[in-house]
Amino acid sequence: MQTRPVLIYDGDCAFCTSSVLFAERHVRPRCDIIPWQFADLGSLGTARERAEYELLWITPTGAVHGGAQAVAKLLLSAGKGWAVPGVLLTLPPLRWIAHGVYRLIANNRQRMPGGTPACALPAERRPASGPPSSQA
Repeated sequence: MQTRPVLIYDGDCAFCTSSVLFAERHVRPRCDIIPWQFADLGSLGTARERAEYELLWITPTGAVHGGAQAVAKLLLSAGKGWAVPGVLLTLPPLRWIAHGVYRLIANNRQRMPGGTPACALPAERRPASGPPSSQA
């Protein structure tokens, strides 16, 4: 059983990897950080399709938070001044705005600084197809 939250990201995406490295150095979240390509997603209570689609924060009790809410949980875990934006990202209407901004960035991550063609979502995961069915 895991005792710390786990942050799951796309290790093949240069933009995602750079973002996680920034968070490790500057935000210092209290969690284990693992690329989905090396994670036992089934034992963590999620699927590859969801991990390809968004950043995931998985609590020790098995709750899975994705996208902007995973970012909020990451910020909250760091405490100090980072907790304030973390809390704000959980409150409407900022929560809704954060979701939209997250999707815009995630859907275009190959175009972001440090992004490469490998960062692009697989064709079946691109915006026209919407979120995976495991996301509720």
